[in-house]
Amino acid sequence: MIFMLCGTSDARELAVRIRQSGHKVLASVVTDSAANSLKAEGLDVRVGRLTEDEMVSQFTNEEYAAVIDASHPFAEEAHRNAMQAAKCAGIPYIRFERASLVYDNHPGLTVVPGYEEAALEAKRRQGSVMLTTGSKTLHIFARHLANDPNIRLVARMLPRHDNMEKCEELGVEQKNIIAMQGPFSREMNEALYRQYGTTIMVTKESGSTGAVDEKVQTALSMGIDVILISRPELEFGTVFTEYDGILEQVKSITA
Repeated sequence: MIFMLCGTSDARELAVRIRQSGHKVLASVVTDSAANSLKAEGLDVRVGRLTEDEMVSQFTNEEYAAVIDASHPFAEEAHRNAMQAAKCAGIPYIRFERASLVYDNHPGLTVVPGYEEAALEAKRRQGSVMLTTGSKTLHIFARHLANDPNIRLVARMLPRHDNMEKCEELGVEQKNIIAMQGPFSREMNEALYRQYGTTIMVTKESGSTGAVDEKVQTALSMGIDVILISRPELEFGTVFTEYDGILEQVKSITA
């Protein structure tokens, strides 16, 4: 059996292909929404975050041929836990990741190494700041931006009850919350930027499947400054960005 951390839409496609190649897959996801999407494809699914110890227990109590980490590029804790747990259990760790996008040297694009740096850069520039970085790190931006009279902090995130509660706790006003699920078209991005008078857009470099290129290109074409948070730098070993590479690796391991 293959244990697979799934955190993106392309992870779902990869899981389906692995199963179709004749291997049993247990997909691990964080949300019920992601679980339902995978179950609709006929995949076995478990739901909820796993600590390193819980992963070790999972891997040692069941017979797994490999761990495939296809979680989101910014799921740094999950990456570390999976790598260490696989090492402890003595099974191969394989990383699948969306290919990074290459951007032109545009004067409106600023690349920063982390969330704190992004928040401070937005604070320095001021204006109407649209966050498309999710709810997990919202507190970092709220701490620097929420109470600044020269900044309008707009948070775009999934329409989940806990996300709305977090916005209320952190002082993000209801009128500044965009509770929608993407991906968004160029036309939708443009309409939202205009509606909120966006002067700065903050996003993560997640790859083309996450439509980060659409958000970025639309913003830049409208004269909106973009603050792009680069991916965490981790030593994964061998990283595959194409399905075929993963399938060949699984075939060689299970032969």
